[in-house]
Parts: sequence; structure tokens; C-alpha cells
Amino acid sequence: MSEGLRFSGRNFDITIFDETVHVQNASVTINDETAVSYTRGVTDGYTEGKASCDVELEIGLNQFKHIQAAAKSAGSYRGIDPTDIMFYAHNGDNEDKIVCHGVKFVLSDLLSVDPESADKTTRKIKGFVTSPLFVTVNGVSVLSENDTRGLINA
Repeated sequence: MSEGLRFSGRNFDITIFDETVHVQNASVTINDETAVSYTRGVTDGYTEGKASCDVELEIGLNQFKHIQAAAKSAGSYRGIDPTDIMFYAHNGDNEDKIVCHGVKFVLSDLLSVDPESADKTTRKIKGFVTSPLFVTVNGVSVLSENDTRGLINA
């Protein structure tokens, strides 16, 4: 592979329920409420705030069948147990792997019909990370051991 070859959205495989799912769009957003600390209006350090992570997937109807099968097995869409989602890209020279642990799905944009559009129909699924394992980026945890103390067995 060429050293100049970079990752694009086409390089990523996304695994949900141990199956590869093809997406139109995907985003993982970490919300870290770490904040600056002040004394008499002057910055003097920081405080560690809570952290959360939101996941959003836009998938075509053929790929939505993976989610539908999980919902059918669980008895409802809300009944789907949290699952890990892995985003993985590899181009021969480099790899990138992001794992969101314990994602609880919620249906979002169930249907949007535009009779003038030739785009295929998609569904948006949102989720939020529920596991103290949180998110790992290339095998490195986003949260520190101090953040997860007492929540994860060593």
C-alpha cells in the first residue's frame, strides 16, 4: 500500500451484534464535561466532569434488518440489550479501531420520505454508551483508571 493512502468512510467496517453492518453515515461523539477551575476569577487548574458518548447511525433498509432481528429477538426495539459497536479500518499499512461499549439503541428518524429524491430510504438509530468500559480508541481507554475505579473489575 502507498504511504499516502489515507482512510475514508469506505475503509470502515462497522460491527454490531457480531455482524458487519454497512452504514450511510456514522458518528461517535464524546461529551466530556471537564472544566476549568477558578480562584477569584483566575484560572488555577481544572475539575474532572462527567463523560458520556452518543452514537448515531444512518443505515439503509437492507442493513436495518440486523437491528430489526435483534428487536424481534428481544420482543421490542426498546428491549434490545446494550451491545458493543466496533468501527474498524485497515489499509495494509495502518489501522484504526474504535469500540463503543454497551451501546443502548433508541430509534430516531424512523422515516423521511422525499418523492423528488432518488436516494435510497434510510433510518437513523441513536444510541448512548452505558458501560464503564466506555470507549476505546486503538486499544486505549478514553477514561482513566481513576474514572472507572470501583466500576470495572481488574
